[in-house]
Amino acid sequence: MLLSEQDQFLSYNGEVLVFQLSKPKHAEEADDKTVNLCVRRMVFNRDTKLFVQKSSGVFNMRASHSKVEMICCSCTTDSRTGIILPCILMKNKKRNNVKYFLLLLHSSNQFEPSFYFKLDYELKEDIRLFAGPSLLWRHANKLFYISSNTCVVQSAPVQLSSVVWTGEIVGEGTVVLGIRTACLPETEDPAGFSVSDRAIWGSEFFGYTVQTQKMLSGTCFMPHAYSRVVSSVYVCKSERLKKQLRVSLVAITHKNQLIWFQNGVPKGVCELPYEKPCSVQPALTSSNDLLFVVSFASGSSCVVQRRDSLQVASKWQKVKCVLVDDFIGSGSEQLLLLFKDDSNTDVLSTFKITDLGEVNYASGINYEHDVPAAEGLQENCLLTVRALETRLQAGWTSVRELQQHLGLQKKVIHESCRALIDLVEERPHILPNSKEKGLVSLWDDVENPADSFSRETLFACKVPEHFTEELWQRVVGDSLVVGVKLKESFYLSLSDVSLSLVMDQDFSSISPIIKCQSKIIKLNKAFSALAVSSSQIEPPPKKMKLDLHSKNDLKKEFPKRSSRIQLDGAKTVTAVTSLSPLLAFHRVCCVVLLHARKQNHQSDSSQQSKKITVLCGKILLSLEDISNGRYSIKMLRDNSYCTGSMEDILAVLAVSVRFSFQIVSCDCTLTPVSSWLLGEMECTPFKECQDNIFCHKAGNIHGTIFNWALKNPFEGVLTIFCRNLTVLFQCLHSLTRVLPPSCRVKLLRSGSKGGLTEQLALALEKEMLTLKNSLFLKETKAENSLTWETESGKKINNAPLASLLDTEEGVQQFRKKLQHEREESVRSMNQTMNGALYQKIALKIAEAQLSSDMIVWRLAKS
Repeated sequence: MLLSEQDQFLSYNGEVLVFQLSKPKHAEEADDKTVNLCVRRMVFNRDTKLFVQKSSGVFNMRASHSKVEMICCSCTTDSRTGIILPCILMKNKKRNNVKYFLLLLHSSNQFEPSFYFKLDYELKEDIRLFAGPSLLWRHANKLFYISSNTCVVQSAPVQLSSVVWTGEIVGEGTVVLGIRTACLPETEDPAGFSVSDRAIWGSEFFGYTVQTQKMLSGTCFMPHAYSRVVSSVYVCKSERLKKQLRVSLVAITHKNQLIWFQNGVPKGVCELPYEKPCSVQPALTSSNDLLFVVSFASGSSCVVQRRDSLQVASKWQKVKCVLVDDFIGSGSEQLLLLFKDDSNTDVLSTFKITDLGEVNYASGINYEHDVPAAEGLQENCLLTVRALETRLQAGWTSVRELQQHLGLQKKVIHESCRALIDLVEERPHILPNSKEKGLVSLWDDVENPADSFSRETLFACKVPEHFTEELWQRVVGDSLVVGVKLKESFYLSLSDVSLSLVMDQDFSSISPIIKCQSKIIKLNKAFSALAVSSSQIEPPPKKMKLDLHSKNDLKKEFPKRSSRIQLDGAKTVTAVTSLSPLLAFHRVCCVVLLHARKQNHQSDSSQQSKKITVLCGKILLSLEDISNGRYSIKMLRDNSYCTGSMEDILAVLAVSVRFSFQIVSCDCTLTPVSSWLLGEMECTPFKECQDNIFCHKAGNIHGTIFNWALKNPFEGVLTIFCRNLTVLFQCLHSLTRVLPPSCRVKLLRSGSKGGLTEQLALALEKEMLTLKNSLFLKETKAENSLTWETESGKKINNAPLASLLDTEEGVQQFRKKLQHEREESVRSMNQTMNGALYQKIALKIAEAQLSSDMIVWRLAKS
């Protein structure tokens, strides 16, 4: 942001920073005069609808016979801590000597000099601040830059006529995009080109990487013909797919156009309302609309909206500055327009805050009487949105009910077709169990409860014919890993799943059962979408300022989003056993058995589970196959990924020991952890699950798997899957050398609190359902008992009371009836339960409560 006025404005974390220079009146007459650089932090007050001063700071500079000026300001990353800080470039000119120095502003309003340098000329063209902090400029068609790390002015070996953008690109670091004179082939005669060809091919668009000093072809950004007319560019997204750079950017041209390019191809164009556009910046509003704010040399501004096509959404004139940030604290970005007002000298006196939607604040409006109406309007909008969400949820419920109804119709039609085929072929047709098919009998059938229970128990033992999708085995070191991939429909009805291995041969001297350890490992796979989503399931949480160029190395190399899909690893059960005893037989065949509890949903909403043991298949193991590496894992590098299969990943995780560490830093970001994983540890992510990365470093550490999850830039959880404690200590020793001294590393002995909290909620829900189902079963059996007693009591004659009291026999009958009613009343108040049933219910309740108590204990220790 380069302004010609004396004041400089900068947005930072929702605040507006106002930089001002206070100069002495007669600086040229005094030798010890000073110049004060003042900063004022202004925040928007939603009650008064005005900007108020939050704090201020002052930096004193000697200005003896010299002229001090502010050149430009921006927010850049401090390479020492990884924190984004406001940065301002100052100029001190004394006679023919020009001195430039860079200042960093901290949260305490203290200015820190970063570096300074001297030139024999003044900076005037294409001045850019970027991470480091670093400074870049153009002079005499040459590119120069200096950083806080070197403090030495360096020259790039390129000739260029303009710089249109400077920033970070995935896999390349800091990149400068510019325009230069085209390098024509020596065989071509420049005089042979026509005027139009010379206008098009006389210049070219290119990229230059500052760190590696490498040239990038301009065709991956935009076609060559556009390089002649482009004046400014903003890169919105960059990624690498199969060694190819894919870039999405927006450019403004001298022809008063805004053009959207995706992977070097123009995707949309919009005519701008004013002439001479000079800069463009993005904004992401609360409705997930991507806006482009274009500033013009005349002091005008406009906003271009990108939906189905690019179109101008709004425009303003006499604009001093346009800032983009979350000024009202809503969790999304808004535009702050500062207008020119010669009649008012106060800072931020004439402004407008808008997101071209619900947010719209402007200065000079008395909100005292308008606040109730504005609040009422916002409340009405909120109620309308909630009503629409309720209608949408009701519509979705209706769709699901309709789908269930259609599925039931298909079952009925299918069963009718089977009955018709059996009738035609003169075969007896066996009717299916109505409960199995989810149907209700149309007749009032009275079933024997014992028979019904036996049939349901038999059904609980039934297993589908093809319940396994794959049976595999891997050899990892001295361990044999066997995995069974189950079908999802079968897996969801199981609990307490485990595997066992039994040798198929008859060995009289040893037990055929092989000792093994079972594990169920769940993996997540992240995916990303290039286009911005147009709808969300739930509103996003409050977020910081949009960062289109993340400084996290892991996120740059391996992009991730909050949306996730579960891999097939969640349906795979593994068993790990020692390999050495099996190799003693040279060739051994093992039977793989699956043990689990299968849930059966009864018609009375209760659940019954029964232990099942089913045959999954057989595995054959021989010393020759192992020597040939047939079952060895293969973890190879393919560009920036690890090509291990899902079975290889599950095998390594099954034999590894898991340790989770919470890493917290108070004053520095945790960027060194990402750099340590990618650099010193030589890690690459798996193609199948990019959350986990594989260590290729030679030595004992090779084969270790890491998972680095950042909660925020200052806190994260590092999970290490290693073979033994020796490898763990080596990893921690290497990690502590790169972490700042102020970092705290804590071992999470019982898992993360978030995961344990979710497990506790599920366990409490299961405990509540167990109690509910048990009470429901008790009431049902008691009602059946009372019904039977009532039916037996119907044998007593229900004659009129007057006729019964006329005779002695009638009085005796009345006494018996009264005594029977008293006994029935006492029996209804003292309900009893079968001892076996009570024991079964108590055991279920105790198991559910024990599970909840264990999770609470783990949560208290974490």
